[in-house]
Amino acid sequence: MKKEMDLYSDYLLSSFSRVTATGLSSLLEGTVSHDKITRMLSVNTYNSKDLWQEAKPLVRQYESEAACLIFDDAIVSKPYTDENELIGWHRDHSKDRNEKGINLLTAFYHTQLPGSFEALRVPVAFECVKKTFRLCDIKNRKEKLQSPVTKNEMMRSMLQQSVEKQYLKFCYVLTDSWSSSSDNLLFIAGLKKYFVMDMKSNRLCMFSTQDRNRGEWTSMDKLPLQAELPVQVWIKDLETEVLLCKFVFTNKDGSTGEMYLLSNDLELSAEDFRTLYKKRWSVEEYHKSLKQNASLAKSPTRTVTTQTSHLFASLLAYIKPERLKFIHRLNHFCSEI
Repeated sequence: MKKEMDLYSDYLLSSFSRVTATGLSSLLEGTVSHDKITRMLSVNTYNSKDLWQEAKPLVRQYESEAACLIFDDAIVSKPYTDENELIGWHRDHSKDRNEKGINLLTAFYHTQLPGSFEALRVPVAFECVKKTFRLCDIKNRKEKLQSPVTKNEMMRSMLQQSVEKQYLKFCYVLTDSWSSSSDNLLFIAGLKKYFVMDMKSNRLCMFSTQDRNRGEWTSMDKLPLQAELPVQVWIKDLETEVLLCKFVFTNKDGSTGEMYLLSNDLELSAEDFRTLYKKRWSVEEYHKSLKQNASLAKSPTRTVTTQTSHLFASLLAYIKPERLKFIHRLNHFCSEI
C-alpha cells in the first residue's frame, strides 16, 4: 500500500483538475488498476503516527532546540459533498462566516539551522474535527452536530505527543488568539516550553501583584501600554507572571490596528516578539500550498475513510517539495529562494 500512496501523492502534485483513482490509473496507462488505488484509500486509516513516520527523517536532519511548533486550523471547502461526521459546517474566521467542509488542525514544525539559507517548515501531526454528537437546540428545536473533543483539547494532545512520543526538539509554541486560553497557556508552561500567542484585546490583566490580589482587572486595550515596549503583567486565571507586548500596525486602507502578543519567556525584546511571531505566518503558506499544489480539496471521495486518506496523501504531497527545496533552492511555487 505504501507504493500506491506514494504514487497517489505524486499524482496530487501533478494534477490541475479533479483527482480520481480512475484518473491516476489512466495516467499510468493501466499498470496500476483503479481498484487498487480505491482499496488503498478505503481500507487504511491514516493518522498523525503515519504522518510522523514520513516527516521524521526530514525533521531529524534539520531539527534544533530553538525551533517553533505552530498550531493552526483551516477549512477545506467541500460545498457539493454530502455531510457526514467529517464534512459539516464550521466557522471560518478568516471569512467571518460558516463554511461547509473539513476542519483540519495541524501541528506545524518550523526550524532553521545556523547558516542555512532556508527554514524547514513541515507538518508533524494533524487532526480533523469530527462532529459525532447529535444535539437539539432548545430555542429553534433544530438538530445540530457537535464534536466530543474541542480543538483546544486536540492541540494539547498533539503537544503532549510531540514531547513524549516524538521527542521533538522545539522551544516555542506559536498560535493565534483562538487557542490562548489559560488552560492552554498553563499546559504549555507545564511542558517546560515557551508560548508566544496573539491575545484578544478584551483579555483581563493587571500590572501589579497587589491589584491582582484585590481582583482589580483591566482589559488589555485599557492599559496604558507603550507600543513595542514589553512589560510584565498578570493575566486573569493564569498563575504565573508573563510578558506582554503591544504592536500598532497600519492596514492597506490607511487604518490602524493593534496586536497584543504574550509570552512566558520574560527575556524577550520587542524585536524577538516580532521575529518569533512572524514565523507563524509560514503556516498560511502551508495551507496555500496544500490547496493549490497538493490538490487538498479536489477529490470527489464520499466516505470518512477515503476523505481522510486523501487528506493524508495531500500532507505527504506537501512534504515532497519541502524536501526538494533544500536541493534545488526553489519554493513550493517554483520561485527561487
